[in-house]
Amino acid sequence: MRSELKWIAAGAALLVTAGCAPVDPGFGEALRYDQAIQTIDPEPAYPEGGAQPGDSGEHAAKATERYRKGTTKPVHRESASSSVGSGPN
Repeated sequence: MRSELKWIAAGAALLVTAGCAPVDPGFGEALRYDQAIQTIDPEPAYPEGGAQPGDSGEHAAKATERYRKGTTKPVHRESASSSVGSGPN
């Protein structure tokens, strides 16, 4: 009798805890959405002669050496607008 009571109590506990975990088909959708919007370009186009995924690091080593020597190309600054105003009067 006592072992039957234990089995009944265990079964009831199992049923009660199963009801605490609802199955939601959209569960985890926010995480997948956040990951997707943070992906800039899943298939980027790399420039000719630039560093490619899986390179040995030779390009990076040369670029670092140019940076240390100060022989890098100057940065070309572009303006977003063609006129400079003093603001609304």
